[in-house]
Amino acid sequence: MVETRPMPPHRTMPRTPVRRPRSRRLRRALACAASTGVVMLATAGTGNADPYAAPVRVPMLAPSTLDVRFAAERQAIEKALETAQAVGDVGRGRALGAFLQPARRFLYFDARGGGRAIEVIGDITRARRVAILVPGADTTLSAFDKRGAKPWSTLGGGARAVYAQARSISPSPGLAVVAWLGYAAPKTFSSEVLTDGRASEGAGKLRHFMKELHRVNPGAGVGLLCHSYGSVVCGRAALDAPNSAAWRQVTDIALYGSPGTTAWSASKLSGTARIWAGRGETDWMEDVPHVRIFGLGLGPDPVSPEFGARVFDAGSGGHSDYLAPNSPSLRNITDIALGRTSEVTPS
Repeated sequence: MVETRPMPPHRTMPRTPVRRPRSRRLRRALACAASTGVVMLATAGTGNADPYAAPVRVPMLAPSTLDVRFAAERQAIEKALETAQAVGDVGRGRALGAFLQPARRFLYFDARGGGRAIEVIGDITRARRVAILVPGADTTLSAFDKRGAKPWSTLGGGARAVYAQARSISPSPGLAVVAWLGYAAPKTFSSEVLTDGRASEGAGKLRHFMKELHRVNPGAGVGLLCHSYGSVVCGRAALDAPNSAAWRQVTDIALYGSPGTTAWSASKLSGTARIWAGRGETDWMEDVPHVRIFGLGLGPDPVSPEFGARVFDAGSGGHSDYLAPNSPSLRNITDIALGRTSEVTPS
């Protein structure tokens, strides 16, 4: 049952009225229009059968099966690349070719539809800390590594940016990073981004992965790094998580560029985990209405004082800039991943 109690009143300190710049007013108008307009959109299938094969059968994840999993998924990627080339799927083929670089390792791969993949960077069996990046809307296999001119804005590029930042702090940071595309991410301009339907499906998959990770490395502390709609996935996973040893490994949940989590407060997301939130100064997500009524909307703004998260400095960047090199947001998100909470600079 979806809770529909009203939002608590928003309290603000008295301040001198400031005229909002035209660009800001336009940005808010566009965001509100997009948020309202996507409800009216309908999706239409192509009617074509998916040419890609179903995922291969692999053994249960454990330290002894890691190499078998990596090898099996690599073979599946090779076969998917052959299919992409045969059907003329150029964008998918380019992405899969990059997946096959020698140093890359995947724990899971499914080429059907938009695709799903879970990549590991670092030694997941010996890491003291594991960071799991959970991406937002429009994340697909084709956009896993490349989207425009900002490689850090993608799931794979962002994971590598966090790992590189950690190694700049220490050559042996004891960190493994997981780029987790374990769910079918919605499209930005679709009605699905205004509800938690896709997030609920993804949350179950994320909790399952946490169980697998616990078998591989039960002693590691885990930081969930949740961007945009990915924060809804993390929110649903935390709200519905059982009191299990696997979930107790989560020490930190970072929500950045978040439209909401469906939770009314940070305390609802955490038994023992620290809940962090950040938003860049030019992130358009600020202008999205933070409501939740009859299952529509994603709830309170995670950076608002009422939500109660630990708000960190996310700099002046936009929605795609949180993991940009040398940015305060990348430094803070990496410190959260490493569990270096005293190094995180507040907003």
